[in-house]
Amino acid sequence: MASPPSSASAAPPPAPKARERILATAVREFAARGLAGARVDVIAREAAANKQLIYYHFGSKEGLYVAALETVYRDIRAREANLALADTAPEEAMKRFVLFSFDYVIEHPEFVRLLAHENLLEARYLKSSAELVTMRTPLVDRLAQILERGREDGIFRSHVDPATLYTTIASLCFFYASNMHTLSVFLGTDLHDDEAIARYRANVVDVMLGYLTNRDASATLPAPPL
Repeated sequence: MASPPSSASAAPPPAPKARERILATAVREFAARGLAGARVDVIAREAAANKQLIYYHFGSKEGLYVAALETVYRDIRAREANLALADTAPEEAMKRFVLFSFDYVIEHPEFVRLLAHENLLEARYLKSSAELVTMRTPLVDRLAQILERGREDGIFRSHVDPATLYTTIASLCFFYASNMHTLSVFLGTDLHDDEAIARYRANVVDVMLGYLTNRDASATLPAPPL
């Protein structure tokens, strides 16, 4: 583990814009190369930052990596909070959340790659983040409230665990984004194509809302030819 260089006096904190630039660069570098392959000197150069200052304020390469993980989680949680789900009818709120979850991973491949690297490490570094706990609870509570409102309106089925529901939604969205390359080869079709993405996007919504509302998915399919 790299350790910070010694300093006779406390270094000043990086300016907010400089910190944002360092973290954005770190996210890209760690997403592309993982913790082992990423280099702090590359991050410093591309962020136009002082390498010694990065070490001083993030403590080590590993500390910067944890900060990069927190950055991507912070971003997706902040965007979820802005969806105004509490002010939306339950079915529409759930549809909006599912669509957002899918669109986010498609539009942010660095998020997918960074989490893939951390999963290979068995979430060793994510476990050290105290900030992650503060991000998790509001999300689960938000989904629980939508589910409760849907049950009260007679729309959603009972006994749906919000954490399990989130895992299912994330799985359906994340798998497509993380496996587009291999699935395209295996299936012989380009899953990067806009039409393929739109088709799967609509399918994820149908699957989740069909489950939550107990609707028979076959009722929405065209009748087979006679």
